[in-house]
Amino acid sequence: MAETEAEAPKKLTRKEKKALRKEKIRQKRAEKVKKVRLFPANKKGYHVMHFMNFLRILFYPVHFLVYPFKLHGHKKVGKGAYIYMGNHYCIWDIFYPAHTTWEGVHYLAKQSVLEAPVLNWWAVEIGAIGAMRDGSDVRTVMESIKVLRNGEKLSMFPEGTRNKTEGDDFLPFHGGVALLAIKTKTPIIPFVICNRPRVWHITHVVFGEPMELSEYYDRKLTSEDYAEADEKLKNRLYELRAEFRASREKKKKKKKKA
Repeated sequence: MAETEAEAPKKLTRKEKKALRKEKIRQKRAEKVKKVRLFPANKKGYHVMHFMNFLRILFYPVHFLVYPFKLHGHKKVGKGAYIYMGNHYCIWDIFYPAHTTWEGVHYLAKQSVLEAPVLNWWAVEIGAIGAMRDGSDVRTVMESIKVLRNGEKLSMFPEGTRNKTEGDDFLPFHGGVALLAIKTKTPIIPFVICNRPRVWHITHVVFGEPMELSEYYDRKLTSEDYAEADEKLKNRLYELRAEFRASREKKKKKKKKA
């Protein structure tokens, strides 16, 4: 019998072609944020992101008018590598670390967000790092280490997503902050948002003094050691908030007596 002719390639429908084009565009965007953009230090040793400075000037008045805030504590951060670590309520939270320095700050963001139209361009311009929600992406860790070893700043929200629960408890912390701080010997700046941001209500944000996990340096660490270090960091946020609230309560009592 004669061999049957090979089947002709299946013609794609208009819907399938459209889906294919979208996927190709998404892949191109993903390629753009695979490698984090590093920012060299200027003559004075500062790592400046000009686009971020533009965003600071543009959004600061909007942020302050709609969600007024007051920063307390260590609110002027010097040059060099630091890891900001704080709790997370809303999208505006990313601005709090940016208000403590005129240097650039790299942020971790969901990979899917960085592949979205428009946001992708913004992400590249400010050196954002794509992260898997479960923290399993080794590339995220490696890119974060590059940023810190380049002497730049990194901001992380270990809760991994916005806390929409009632009450004062933080969401369970994902690992990562302690690991990066220990591997790169980078100081951590803990900050805590003391009350849930609300329109036209003042949000109080407390920045703690830089802390180092030096007791873990130059040691062979287990997963339990890293978990212990992450627990110390979480407890520091609770302590900062408790100290701030106790201080405010003390001031109120003094006013009543006066």
